[in-house]
Amino acid sequence: MRTLRHLGGFLIGLVVTAAVLAGGGWAVQQALGNAAATPPDNQKMWIALGAMAAVGLVFGLVVAGRISPMATFVPSMVLLAWTVVYALDVNRAISLIPSAPSVNQIILDAGLGAKTLLTSGVFALLGVALFIPVLMPSRWSRPYDDDVDEDYEATPEGSYY
Repeated sequence: MRTLRHLGGFLIGLVVTAAVLAGGGWAVQQALGNAAATPPDNQKMWIALGAMAAVGLVFGLVVAGRISPMATFVPSMVLLAWTVVYALDVNRAISLIPSAPSVNQIILDAGLGAKTLLTSGVFALLGVALFIPVLMPSRWSRPYDDDVDEDYEATPEGSYY
C-alpha cells in the first residue's frame, strides 16, 4: 500500500511541476506584459493574478498537506536541477525553453515567464521550499490508523481522563 501512496505522490509531483513551470511562467509573463502596457488591461491582470493564486494554492497544499513526500520531491528536483544548470551554463539552461515560432503563443508566454523566474532565482527559492518536506521523516511513514491499536483502552464518554 505504501508503494501506491508514493506512486500517487509521484504523479501529483508531475502535476505540481507542470503547474509551477507552465502556469507560473504564463502568469508572470502576462503580469509583466500587462504592467508594461500603456493603458493596462485590468481583465488580463486579474486573470494573471488568478493564475498565480491557483499555482500558489497548489504549491501550498502540496507543501502543507499530508501526502507522499514524492509530491514535493519531484518538482523540487526539477527546479533545483534547472537552477544548477543555469548556474553552470546559462546558454544551455536557456536553450531548454521553447522559442520556435511554430510553438503555440501560450507555450511561448509560459517559456518567457519561466525564463524570468529562472534568471531571477525564484525557481531556486521554490525548489528549496519544496525540498524541506522531503527531509521530515514523518512524511515518509503512513498516517496513523485508529484500527491498528486494539490494545488501547478507551475512556468512558463524558469523563475527563
